[in-house]
Amino acid sequence: MAEVEGKSRIAIVGGGLVGALAACFFAKRDHQVIIYEYRSDLRVEDSSGQSINLALSFRGREALKAVGLEDILVKQHGTCMRGRMLHDKKGKLKEVLYDSVKGNCIYSISRRHLNIILLDAAEKYPKVQINFNKKLVNADLEKGKMKFFNMKTGGIEDAEADLIIGADGAYSKVRKIMAKRPLFDCAQTYIEHGYVELSVPSGKNNEFAMTGNNLHIWPRGEFMMTSLPNEDHTFTGNLFAPFHVLENLNTPVALLEFYAEHFPDFLQLIGEQRLVQQFFEKNPQTLISIKCKPYHVGKTALIVGDAAHAMVPFYAQGMNAGFEDILLLDELMECYNSDFAKILPKFSELRCDDGHAICDLAMYNYLEMRDLVTRKSFLLRKFVDKVLYTFFPNSWVPLYSSVHFTRISFRDCISYKKWQDKVLRLSLWCFAIFFVAILAISLS
Repeated sequence: MAEVEGKSRIAIVGGGLVGALAACFFAKRDHQVIIYEYRSDLRVEDSSGQSINLALSFRGREALKAVGLEDILVKQHGTCMRGRMLHDKKGKLKEVLYDSVKGNCIYSISRRHLNIILLDAAEKYPKVQINFNKKLVNADLEKGKMKFFNMKTGGIEDAEADLIIGADGAYSKVRKIMAKRPLFDCAQTYIEHGYVELSVPSGKNNEFAMTGNNLHIWPRGEFMMTSLPNEDHTFTGNLFAPFHVLENLNTPVALLEFYAEHFPDFLQLIGEQRLVQQFFEKNPQTLISIKCKPYHVGKTALIVGDAAHAMVPFYAQGMNAGFEDILLLDELMECYNSDFAKILPKFSELRCDDGHAICDLAMYNYLEMRDLVTRKSFLLRKFVDKVLYTFFPNSWVPLYSSVHFTRISFRDCISYKKWQDKVLRLSLWCFAIFFVAILAISLS
């Protein structure tokens, strides 16, 4: 495999968000980068399809900052969300701030806008080349050899690289090739819930129809609605529900009755005609979680982002975790002077268990969003977290804050939450024993 002026030739399979960001990081270190993307250039034709809005938080922002893109995305294209706005069936609202102590927030951002900005940024580097309509059909990962199907001409094309980066999403071809190797563990889980995307128009005078600085949630136990604000003052909403529920919404009458019963205020915002039209435009989408290990093959191949750790979207960390993958990879390149024989095994060592941890957290957060947020026990725990976080901001960091507003490893976030639970249980027992002792003394 040819070296280019002492630098490596990097092939990135997948020109989505993580792949485009990876190209920027490698090019910044003067490596030659070629992106192979099976879709058409979305800057020319919109091939993005249905997708859940993205929520940008600290991990993702740190990666974007490292290539000079944080400000343009946050200030020009991001819509600040300071907390959850909970809607009950009667339309009563309750705001739960993400960080009432330090004022941290997350940003709603359009996947399409973000993808365009990252592709444009990657192409500004002279050593980045983007090839669209190229679908990977096979690869020898040890030798760095690949075969691509040209979706324009119908021909097969050969390619070669020193390092193959699989950033080709949850249904990654690179991961499937890795899965044929011995000692590669991989598990995929489809949850029994799907989603349908809906768009809420702007309100009067082109203003937000609801509060524009919140993630809106309609928790209903078994299912829920969410809605994220967009920079054009519309909202991107999603109904998440078990497939047996979605399958019963098979006529306009059934759909309207369902929304009138469970989401009457949302129905009023979107309107009956628009709801029916959008709901039946496409079939409900599936939600998948992927855990695998290791993430690398020798010094010649690596999977990142959803290819390595696809997760359900309920912790809003899929993109952020993918971006942090690239930031970690860049930090290891700095540490090991781009020696991929050392970098790739270390990446797997540091990241695999973290990838499993955030997949588990994302699963848990679906239960929290659709059900637990309405329970008094959950709200009490949030209140206790808030009080302790207020008085001990550096010692008692709530789970949500540690995940969204720090770069503490996801494993450590879970371990810290377990420690907090243990402390609170012990404190409760001590208080109960003390109360019983006082009561006994007063009665004696």
